[in-house]
Amino acid sequence: MMKHTSLFALSFALTSACALTPDSGNASPQATAPIEAAKNNSNVAQNSTQEAVSMALLTPERLAGSPSLNGPSPNAVKFSPDGTKLTFLQAREDDKQRQDLWAYDVASGKASLLVDSTLLEPEGFELSEEEKALRERKRIAGTTGIVSYSWDTKGEQILIPIGGDLYIVKLNEDGPQVTQLTATESFEYNAEISPNGGQVSFIRDGALYAIDLASGDETQISPSADPANAITYGVAEFVAQEEMSRYVGTWWSPDDAHVVYTRVDESPVAIILRFDISASDVTVIEQRYPRAGEPNAIVDLFVKNRATGKTVQVNLDASPDTYLARVNWAGPNTLFVQRVNRDQTRIELLRVDPKTGDTSIAYVEEQPNWINLSFDFRALSDGRFLWSTEESGYRHITLHNSDGSKVTQITSGEWVVDAIQAVDETNGYVYFTANKDTPLETSLYRASYKDTDAAITRITEAGGQWSINMASDAQSYVGTFQSPTTPPQTALYKADGERIAWVEENKLDDTHPYAAYLDAHVTPEYGTLTAADGQILHYSITKPHDFDPSKSYPAIVEVYGGPHVQRVSKKWLLSDVMTAQRGYVVFRLDNRGTFNRGKKFEDVIFRHTGEVEVIDQLQGVEHLKSLPYIDANRIGLNGWSYGGYMALMTTLKAPEGTFAASVSGAPVSDWALYDTFYTERYMDTPQDNSEGYELSSVFPHLKNLNSPMLMIHGMADDNVTFDNSTRVYAELQKLRKPFEMMTYPGERHGVRDTDMSIHLMNTRLAFFDRYLKPRE
Repeated sequence: MMKHTSLFALSFALTSACALTPDSGNASPQATAPIEAAKNNSNVAQNSTQEAVSMALLTPERLAGSPSLNGPSPNAVKFSPDGTKLTFLQAREDDKQRQDLWAYDVASGKASLLVDSTLLEPEGFELSEEEKALRERKRIAGTTGIVSYSWDTKGEQILIPIGGDLYIVKLNEDGPQVTQLTATESFEYNAEISPNGGQVSFIRDGALYAIDLASGDETQISPSADPANAITYGVAEFVAQEEMSRYVGTWWSPDDAHVVYTRVDESPVAIILRFDISASDVTVIEQRYPRAGEPNAIVDLFVKNRATGKTVQVNLDASPDTYLARVNWAGPNTLFVQRVNRDQTRIELLRVDPKTGDTSIAYVEEQPNWINLSFDFRALSDGRFLWSTEESGYRHITLHNSDGSKVTQITSGEWVVDAIQAVDETNGYVYFTANKDTPLETSLYRASYKDTDAAITRITEAGGQWSINMASDAQSYVGTFQSPTTPPQTALYKADGERIAWVEENKLDDTHPYAAYLDAHVTPEYGTLTAADGQILHYSITKPHDFDPSKSYPAIVEVYGGPHVQRVSKKWLLSDVMTAQRGYVVFRLDNRGTFNRGKKFEDVIFRHTGEVEVIDQLQGVEHLKSLPYIDANRIGLNGWSYGGYMALMTTLKAPEGTFAASVSGAPVSDWALYDTFYTERYMDTPQDNSEGYELSSVFPHLKNLNSPMLMIHGMADDNVTFDNSTRVYAELQKLRKPFEMMTYPGERHGVRDTDMSIHLMNTRLAFFDRYLKPRE
């Protein structure tokens, strides 16, 4: 074994408070009082110029600064296996990008700093290219310190990957003991502690390894990688990470006896020469990027018996174009694999014999346009399992026999199950999050899979967004609630919703980082429009803090508009508050094609994007123009990623004069430039839908640009590659169309650097100020 380090632990008593029960304003009493006071102060400020001028307003510098204006907010909260502790990652007050590991003792109600990340991560440490890409896929690029950790099932130790090495934390009576497991020149990543806690697996140089924690012996589980032929083991390929949210390629059996791993052959995937342009140099990266219609990586699956060393290949019985979506152990000797065809119209649940690799089809779901994936496979002790499908047009929970045949429909209705959170087998309950009561909110619910006539019970209070982490026995959960008036508040609850104790109350009092800005806080108003096909569209409007209905205001339409994203919901969103405080009305609308509304709402974009979405956004603009306090000649449009694409397409397709200015950030400009799994799900391949690709590209419409346009892109973007924008630049220049542009050296699909993100916000606001505000 390597060196041992004893880390100093700090503790503090959590403040007890009244129950988290949202009032009629849909917020907790603790948060509502200062917010309501702010609203009252804003009303007074409308009649007092001096007071309005002195009121503290948000700025990009403070929004991006530390400590976070959202307040302390635990994330990656996990129960210890014995339920006596909660562990979580939390940003430091002096650096909101750096996270440390904390522990909360349920009995004492005390939290303590468990691992100080600065003691483990070397100063100026550089991530490997694989880790940079993985963090970009997980949307945690820019975060430093501890970004992940895992418990063993016995609750005796925690695995922490940090600084390219691996550490084990043991919780002793006299404090935590930290043991360094690896200290190599290579970067170890995708580390996982085996369920029984005896092994730690990880990827090094493209191969799968494991360390026996009792002996300290290290063994190589998979063959070595073959870089010359683009072959790696135990990893997830690009589209699995970016589009399937499958970030790993290794799965332990519950008893540690077997380990499943991938073999990824990327040799068929075309190499895209990506120029990673930083401030001082240019690195040419040969990125394997499977663009629409082109070959994918070939992914094979193997099962290794740890005792005998025997390895068998899983008979996926599929063409090279089949996607490996999910791998699920349902018991020590029961393995299921989910595979999806290249057209993404069929998902097959395969039952696998881990001894032979033989497979049989347990269940099939088919959709006429495309299949959406989920993580909802839950094995029961009697061999049956719970799953979720969209066969009804909305995602709902189903109960299946061990052979895969469907037994019972557990939930139903014109609403969407978000995710199964836990199963209580003793009482026959399944707990899940959903938007059953309104698409604007997510709550925790309980249904019986033994008595399907029993009513579904909502556990959490209404009024906002809940994220849930439930204990394995389903008797308690950690819930984080947020709303437009409440920053994220985290507490420990019983399964019936009774709060046990705050983990982080994050009370909006005088000590909160946001306290100085409370007087000018604003909250959105919500409404609905009816689309051309009769479906309901939800929108939000956020007005300036000193709003005067007799005045005329410029407006900024914030757009995303793409699938698998919902932007109109009841959550804490300070970016809109900052923009509104700048004197703008902020408008958001979830057009048809966006998420959490069912397949009928989504499927309208099939084979032709940038059409129905634009129609709905323009309907929203017409509604905006009809409001007496909106200046119809001063409306701007802003979007990033799919929203950047929508900013271009909506501007270019709108009647001339609709938008006074538009900002397009990191846009896809031609779907033939984007990846296979995402693009072909909605568009089919360019070979099968050439007309749809042509009509959905921005290039045929660039001639229509007749208003100010600012384009923004990171110069090292490995997702929506930089050439999506440079091709637009070149075409606009050929058309002699004026436009503005801003590029960010070294930044990828998101601008994560603090100073650069401040620059981006200021650049965007200054652009809108020039074109949307009247000249002095």
